[in-house]
Amino acid sequence: MPLQTVEPQRLYRQIADQLRGLIRKGEFAVGARLPAERDLAKQLGVSRPSVREALIALEVEGWVEVRTGSGVYVLDRSHRASKPVAPTEWGPLELIRARRVIEGETAAIAATVGKRKDIDAMSRAIETMRGLADREILPLEGDREFHVAIVNAGGNAVLVETVQSFWDSRNGPIFTRLGGYFETVASWRSAIAEHEAIRDAVAARDAEAARAAMHAHMDNSHQRFSASWRRAKKASS
Repeated sequence: MPLQTVEPQRLYRQIADQLRGLIRKGEFAVGARLPAERDLAKQLGVSRPSVREALIALEVEGWVEVRTGSGVYVLDRSHRASKPVAPTEWGPLELIRARRVIEGETAAIAATVGKRKDIDAMSRAIETMRGLADREILPLEGDREFHVAIVNAGGNAVLVETVQSFWDSRNGPIFTRLGGYFETVASWRSAIAEHEAIRDAVAARDAEAARAAMHAHMDNSHQRFSASWRRAKKASS
């Protein structure tokens, strides 16, 4: 028998596979509530963010339903078409941690070598974000423009493409579903203030402050997506 290519599997997918297998075996019956996120994390020996990513993946695939304020329940799949999540999709919370590492440095670089035109691009992006938020629209367009403006200031094509791929991955089904629970215009207004702090540090040519401001933004983003389900808004269907 020929050897098959071995591919590393993302942690949230390993967790999702275990839970899916238990559901298939009837360990969790249709209509049953799964153990709490913290209990699953303890039993599996993983972090709660990884469990959350796995649960969202299972919801995207139609195995479970997240009921905010109540729990995660097993669905009847007898009449449901499967929507498998692509094996290449990154977990959103893990992605934010990776962005913290890379974009903290791109912010510091921007503060060191950025030009007036780069700072102006950041300011325009913030205005785009503010205008969309004022119209009760999630300001994703301006957010992407801001982070691209930061990395463009460094003039490194590899970093530019890396940051663009990081940001564009948020269009995947897991990130989109998670955002449906926790992203609101109010949360974005907080994010806009964080973007302003980054822009101001870059404009002041303070690399350490720019790095710290980007780290704070990413930490706050991670915290917003890790909040209690009880605080999540009702997800759109």
